[in-house]
Amino acid sequence: RACSLAVEHLRAMGIRAALFRAISLYPFPSAALREAAGRAATVLVAELSAGQMIEDVRLALGGGRHVEFLGRTGGMMIPAEEIVERACAIREPAGGCHV
Repeated sequence: RACSLAVEHLRAMGIRAALFRAISLYPFPSAALREAAGRAATVLVAELSAGQMIEDVRLALGGGRHVEFLGRTGGMMIPAEEIVERACAIREPAGGCHV
């Protein structure tokens, strides 16, 4: 839910954003992720863990994109605002966001 809200906020700011939510992780949906990532230069992986999926994402994308991680442990959810802030920080060299 937080990721969906973050994507809505980013799009409302005129920023291209999308959500890829894997239903199954084994086998890892590499082809579907590559297709969903399209021409994105950067992919932000937001997950409720210490980053177990980040290498799978990097491998699936073939190293052609920058992959950032935003994680949280201990059962605490990541608020949509934090995802938006991180996406804006990543985008900063290209002009950031006007939140």
